[in-house]
Amino acid sequence: MNIDRETFIAYMERMIDRFDMLDKKVERLTTQQNCLDGEKLLDNQDMMFLLKVSSRTLQRYRTKGILPFIKLNDGRCYYKESDVHRLIREKW
Repeated sequence: MNIDRETFIAYMERMIDRFDMLDKKVERLTTQQNCLDGEKLLDNQDMMFLLKVSSRTLQRYRTKGILPFIKLNDGRCYYKESDVHRLIREKW
């Protein structure tokens, strides 16, 4: 199947437009952060990486009240960045 030059250029322009749209969506997703009252929230994965602890240790911190957290209806836990910084300054 042969296509003429104008058709090819039109297809390429549509593809470039689609790539630009995808690029904007990806950019929005990567810059989007979980926030509560303007403060960044960290999830369990972030906390395990930051504190270099296991998920069980995080659970122990939550149970003992060492680390304040917010629990959503679906069971996910989040931690305020300021609480994490305070914990690091006081406990470590």
